[in-house]
Order: sequence, then C-alpha cells, then structure tokens
Amino acid sequence: MALKNDLILRTINGEKTERTPVWLMRQAGRILPEYRAVRNSLSGFKELVETPELAAEVTIQPVDILGVDAAIIFSDILVIPEAMGLKYEMVEKRGPHFPDTIKAASDIKKLKIAEASDVQYTIDAISVTKKELDGRVPIIGFAGAPWTIFAYMIEGGGSKTFSKARRMLYSEPQLSHELLQMITNSTINYLKGQIEAGANLIQIFDSWAGILSPELYQEFALKYIEQICDAIDKVPKTVFAKDAYFAREWFGKIQCNTVGLDWCMDVQESRNLIGADKTLQGNFDPCILYSSEERIKEEAEKMLVKFGPTRHIANLGHGVYPDTDPHKVKFFIDTIKRFKH
Repeated sequence: MALKNDLILRTINGEKTERTPVWLMRQAGRILPEYRAVRNSLSGFKELVETPELAAEVTIQPVDILGVDAAIIFSDILVIPEAMGLKYEMVEKRGPHFPDTIKAASDIKKLKIAEASDVQYTIDAISVTKKELDGRVPIIGFAGAPWTIFAYMIEGGGSKTFSKARRMLYSEPQLSHELLQMITNSTINYLKGQIEAGANLIQIFDSWAGILSPELYQEFALKYIEQICDAIDKVPKTVFAKDAYFAREWFGKIQCNTVGLDWCMDVQESRNLIGADKTLQGNFDPCILYSSEERIKEEAEKMLVKFGPTRHIANLGHGVYPDTDPHKVKFFIDTIKRFKH
C-alpha cells in the first residue's frame, strides 16, 4: 500500500523533504479526552491493549486530532515478559506491577521464548490500524529494549534505583545474560510479527538505559540492542535510550537508522558523536508544552534550527505528560509543520 505521507521514511533515508516530520512519544492516549472516553468504558489499561479494534482506534486518534506524521501502535513494552510467562498488572496511579519476579535460575526455567503469536492482540491491532489508516501515515511498531524489560522482571515494577536488577548483573552475570538473551529472542520474534502485520518502522525504547554505568551498558544492554537491529532488516529502526549520554557514539556504529535524543542531550554534540549518516529524533522538553504559545513557538523553532533541514524527526525528549493541554500539543505540532528552513 503506497503511503500518502511518507515524510518520516524519506527523512530517515536522508532525503531533502518539504518540511520536518513530527510525531510524539505517548501520543496515543494520555492527553486526549477522546482516549479517556474509550479507556473509561473498560476495566483498565490492559483491556484496551488487548482489544485490537480499540487499540487501533486510540492509535489513530492522534493522527485525526493532532495531525501527526505517524501512528505508533497503542501497546505496552511489558507485553513481552507476559508473553514469556511473567504476568504483569497495571495499577492505577502507580504503574506496572509484577506479582512474581525473577530471583533465581529456577524462575528463568519457568519462562519461554515468546513468539509473535503470544502477543497476537498487538499484531491484530496493527493489521486493523493499517486497514483503517489506508496509507495516510506510516505505522510505528515498538518494543522495550532487553535491559529495560529485564529491569522490570527483576524489580517487579518501577524503581528510583533498580538496585535489585543492577545487583543481579554483578552477582549473577551468567544468569543475567541467559535472561537477556531470552528477552532478545522474544523481542525479535515480536517485532518481526509487527512488521509482517504492517509496521513501517520500529522503535526500541530503553527507558532505564541511564541507570547503568558505561561498562555495564556495553555488556548487558548495547549488545542485545545490536542483535535486534541486526535481525530486523525489512524496515528502519530507531533506538531511544533515555539518559544514555555515553552510548551515543556507540549507537552511531550499530545497524539502526535513527537515534532518539532526550531533552538534556545537546544537538550538535550528539550529531558529532553519532555521525552524519543517521537521522536524529527529538528532543523538545515536554515541560515546554506547559508554557505560553509564544514560548512554545520560540523554543520549537530554535530546536528546528539546531537540527537543521535534513535527518531530523521532531519529537519530544520523552513521552508527553498526561496533564498537558491537548491544544498546546496541537499548537506545537502545527508550529513544526509550518516552519520553513
């Protein structure tokens, strides 16, 4: 199916485009009243993720309402541990929680390498979205990076320090590698299933990248991201590793096409470290969206000038915050779309 808007894909290829493309992390849901209406009619977040028609509906909402240049499938990174045999719950106002965690080799033995069919609801949601979008914009598929998934499986939920997960890397390195490899294989299967169903590009989210030292990151995180990037060869790949300043140069050398930057990463320094042949994505501070329209316009244009006219996908430096005014978000997107380099 020919895409009517392929700005993002052309930007990733390094082509000169008529304008900078824009989409937002966490755009599907959170800020939109239309999303809340769907969500409030259900038992909770998981039911929405696991109902393909509804997941497709909320995936398409930001395309209709905000005018973004891509749809990112509505799902969660924690579908992978669940598909491997470790169930999670989404606790209102607290976030993800695993009733059981991985503590020893015996726990790993209970897990399996997941197939795409173990997350069939997301695969089906992509198929439904593809059909309903009818080529209006590309669909982004995604998964969590193995280290971030590992951190949740060991810790049992979010954490300020992830000290249990980091302790495991030091005290049980072999066991850690065994689990990370299982997560990696599962993730490759899952992403291939998403591409088969119609994802035009994929993004790997390493949310907890920044809590590892450079040495640990290289051994327990980067090599597994690299495996995923090597295994996925049909569509472009984006890696977004929050707070991993030390890893930017390494990302320049692996088989990904785009590197996401958080809002604390300097644009020029990142470009020098990553190199001229990769596209950069980001890195607007989500908190600027709380300020006046004048300030949003000024900061957005400043960002666009820093990145320049090619190889930049405008985005936030992290997910949009749930209490952000949707009109301000739309204003930001329109500002990007109107800007001429």
